[in-house]
Amino acid sequence: MRRKSVLYMDVAEQIKADILSGKYPVGSLLPTESELEELFGVSKITIRRAIEILADEELLEKKSGKGTTVLSDRPYNKISKAGTFTEYLHESGLDIVKKSLQLELIDLPKDSAAYDCLGAEAVKFSRLYLLDDRPYIYFNYFLPKELSDVSIEKFSKDSLYRILDQHSIEIFRFEDSFQIVELTAEQQALLDTTEKMAMKRIRRSFGKKNQVVEFSEALYNTAMHPYVIEYEA
Repeated sequence: MRRKSVLYMDVAEQIKADILSGKYPVGSLLPTESELEELFGVSKITIRRAIEILADEELLEKKSGKGTTVLSDRPYNKISKAGTFTEYLHESGLDIVKKSLQLELIDLPKDSAAYDCLGAEAVKFSRLYLLDDRPYIYFNYFLPKELSDVSIEKFSKDSLYRILDQHSIEIFRFEDSFQIVELTAEQQALLDTTEKMAMKRIRRSFGKKNQVVEFSEALYNTAMHPYVIEYEA
């Protein structure tokens, strides 16, 4: 623990990490307040404040007489109740597979949108999504250079937003924009298509201080399947 003034934040961060690691699965109950007091060696007030923070993030739900239930293991849960597009494809019975292409620390051109967001250097991660074994989405992620210690194997295995969370990079809001673009010959080859046009999604993810912590560009071959956003009521 660092400073007493932020003790409840340390406890909240550890409980959150335990949720994300699967120690406390979705639907399970957290240990009781008394058990958490003993586990962390802190007061009941500190435990209650930590739980309040995680409940505000919609990771936990506390009910009098029933205990505290884990609602979600998504680090970005509070941002949006929209299901991800890949989740939608899976639930529709379609086979979607991720294929990592390249991971490198690069110098960004000053005239690029990514430079405006992240500065001179960024980690660039390229990925291809296959839909029923056919190239469907081509992604380029531009991320803070602090992630240069992460291996391509970890990027392939874990959620990007979980990796950001593990590096104490929190996301507080997303901004997506969409446009129809003409594919270059290289992009047509990557997507294995003769289609001349595709949908481009540009995402900016913002941290607590309104700084961009992720800039990504994705090309969707919507001739194969339309882009769908599904929301919970």
